[in-house]
Amino acid sequence: MFALGLIGVLVRRNLMFILMSIEVMLNAAGLAFVVAGARWMQPDGQVMFIFILAMAAAEVAVGLALLIQLYHQHKSLDADAISEMRG
Repeated sequence: MFALGLIGVLVRRNLMFILMSIEVMLNAAGLAFVVAGARWMQPDGQVMFIFILAMAAAEVAVGLALLIQLYHQHKSLDADAISEMRG
């Protein structure tokens, strides 16, 4: 699952798909924590997953706000078109 997210980040050019791929990567890391915690009969994996969910929620809120702002300025979410931003 992490590899699919990484491929999505590296291959896609649309910033919305890149943001979704990062979410898939975060969910894969959270799943790994839960599986490891279940394997060793420890609740630590579930606690870490809650922290990952909180971080993902904050990332989505900030990321979507930035995407909306970029779309209003450039009328596109293409990473190549927006990468021409210079100070």
